[in-house]
Amino acid sequence: MDLQQPTTQAISDDQELAKVLAGVSQQADDALQFEETPAPAPLVQAAPTVAAAPAAPIAMPTPTPVFASAPIEDLDDIKKDALVELRPLVDKLSLAPEEKFDTYLLLIRSTDDKTLIAPAHAAAKEIPDETRRAQALLDIIKEIDFLSSPQPTV
Repeated sequence: MDLQQPTTQAISDDQELAKVLAGVSQQADDALQFEETPAPAPLVQAAPTVAAAPAAPIAMPTPTPVFASAPIEDLDDIKKDALVELRPLVDKLSLAPEEKFDTYLLLIRSTDDKTLIAPAHAAAKEIPDETRRAQALLDIIKEIDFLSSPQPTV
């Protein structure tokens, strides 16, 4: 009979624990339902209103990139200027061979300047990773083929 008392005690303890946990769980649910998350402070202060109306959420404006208003022609002109300015400086860049090759390839593709093929080839030969070097050499061949083929006039 002493064996049943701990069992009975354990059952009532489990039942009471379940009641307590249910109460705590309910209190947590109630607290979460009524808890409001404060809205972040707006970056731009709105003008004060005369009437005391409930405050409506303020929609934050979407930031606009600075260059979005620049005409495409201006961007093309800037790109052309940057390419002309970069060309004599590429040899002075302290870059890994792979990055230097990528820079030359970008210049070749942007300007169709055949004189950049030789320095790009030299940079490609310096790439230590054989797989990447092979890809670079293939890119050189493709660029030579492209620049050697007659280009359609627009």
